[in-house]
Amino acid sequence: MNKYICKTCGVQYESSIDVPEQCLICTEGRQYVSSFGQSWTTLDNMQQSKEFINEILLEANGLYSIATKPNFAIGQTAYLIQTVGFNVLWDCIAYLDKQTIEYIDKLGGIQAVALSHPHYYSTQVEWAEAFDVPIYIHEDDKEWVMRPSDKIIFWSGDSLELHKGIVLHRLGGHFRGGAVLEWKDGNNQQGILLTGDVIRVVADRQWVSFMYSYPNFIPLPASKVQEISSLVKGLKFDRLYDAFHRIIKEDANESVQKSAKRYIEALSGTLFTT
Repeated sequence: MNKYICKTCGVQYESSIDVPEQCLICTEGRQYVSSFGQSWTTLDNMQQSKEFINEILLEANGLYSIATKPNFAIGQTAYLIQTVGFNVLWDCIAYLDKQTIEYIDKLGGIQAVALSHPHYYSTQVEWAEAFDVPIYIHEDDKEWVMRPSDKIIFWSGDSLELHKGIVLHRLGGHFRGGAVLEWKDGNNQQGILLTGDVIRVVADRQWVSFMYSYPNFIPLPASKVQEISSLVKGLKFDRLYDAFHRIIKEDANESVQKSAKRYIEALSGTLFTT
């Protein structure tokens, strides 16, 4: 029995004798199947290959980024929020090894895992079992859990406070249960927003974008982008980190608002002069 991991999206499946015929995450319209075809690995194989390491970097006081080198699957970054007695892992990466566990233990371990959306579920159960902690996923994305576990808590509603000043908010958009994490005390009390790619920072680090599917270039409707920007406006953050280690270092909420306005104008045609 093996717990197979899709090499394209990095999501781990429950134990099976045979390799899955297809990845349900990748065959859905927001993701894709590699042009080389469907392929699989396991965490054991990744560890034994000695090909991968996890790079853990201090980003700001109490915030660490965790990324696998070389990139695997989607190549997202996970983040560890470190507070007194309560550390949260935001989003997951597929690779996990003894060295990573030992390093995080020195930082106080993990007390909760929280996910933005299904593309980053990866080996979330491996992480939760390694640190014996719950996983928080919005109930609207329950159908996309490929490896069930009693560690998973499906939360409901529009927000959930995991710990004082650490709040999950369901924004939807990219997925129905798409969530962001507001850390009110981060960035010297000015606030940090961790967004996965529910909100994604663009190339110049001054603007963001919103998509139904990034690899397939499918936009969200203007009404949904307006809804997201309105929800975000009331959150406390001056800095924003997305899933690909792109950062808006200051005035991040203002950047989200002006980006939403530009996006809506582009969809309506009013942005263009020709």
